[in-house]
Amino acid sequence: MAETFEIYINEHSRVPKYKQIVDSILNGIDGGEIQIGEKIPSINELSESCFLSRDTVEKAYKELRKRQIIESVKGKGYYISRVNKNDIINIFFLINKPSTYKMMIYNYFVNAIGTKGNVEMYIYHCDETLFINSLKKNIGGFDYYVIMPHFRDEQSKHTSSTQEVIDMIEKIPKNKLLVLDNTKPNISGEYGSIFQDFEHDIYDALKEGLDKIKKYEKIILVYPNKSIHPYPFRIVRGFEKFCKDFKLDYEILDEIYPDMELQKDIFITIRERDLVNLVKQVRQNNLKLGEDIGIISYNETPLKELLGITVITTDFKAMGESAAYMILKNKKESVNNVFKFIQRDSL
Repeated sequence: MAETFEIYINEHSRVPKYKQIVDSILNGIDGGEIQIGEKIPSINELSESCFLSRDTVEKAYKELRKRQIIESVKGKGYYISRVNKNDIINIFFLINKPSTYKMMIYNYFVNAIGTKGNVEMYIYHCDETLFINSLKKNIGGFDYYVIMPHFRDEQSKHTSSTQEVIDMIEKIPKNKLLVLDNTKPNISGEYGSIFQDFEHDIYDALKEGLDKIKKYEKIILVYPNKSIHPYPFRIVRGFEKFCKDFKLDYEILDEIYPDMELQKDIFITIRERDLVNLVKQVRQNNLKLGEDIGIISYNETPLKELLGITVITTDFKAMGESAAYMILKNKKESVNNVFKFIQRDSL
């Protein structure tokens, strides 16, 4: 490592020490103080020089290796990964909204790409014009185009595309196209896609929890009919088919209304706002979550896990990492992403 570069550990910071090591090395690379291919201290050397436990340094190096920032050479030590800048893949990443879920996919994707790619993210807020203009400005400037096609029609309802959108996507060379999260089978040619099958995914996930669901008098889907960032109506179709096939009393609401008359029902919420409003009313009425009222939330987040909320969710980690794998290996497969039922205390 360059003699002028030092790893600084702030003993008073709440940032974990292993993370401080990772950030120091990344900052050193960005600032030119550490060169590509340069050797860095061993775990023992860094542990001694910074007065840190060996486990702390080992955790930092494990994170750096996972992100392909460093590599180990047997019998020689650790080196900053040798990446020829001419070999770096430039990736255009276009998402429909900056939600927790979409950012999780993006972050897993970027981490899996590591030093082998440069990823630029753009957001079009389900707006057809913004989507088309973003692609127009960037066609020909990237090695790969990763897009999530979700749009809002004139009635603020969800649509997967319009003819204008299709025409724009068709201008992307198919060997450079990867469609995420939603399917567009009427795009011509062979291209990669990792998608959710919204109708069948919710049906199969709810089927896993059928025994618990049957203990409630009614199952209620809270589906926002109109939204700035609308949700696929295929969720509703899958929900209705599930309820009819298993002869369940059901209802579909636009939102969780104030002062609802809560009975022994189970709710499926999609928006965070509806989940929060429902939990508040459960507490205000001194009801027991998971017994008097059941809740299933759509899409996993760390907060839902912490609060013990049952979820039905696609695997965002799998989607992001699979997308990176397909680009790095130049694959053109069509993959239905993993969708899971995770039972917790709210059911």
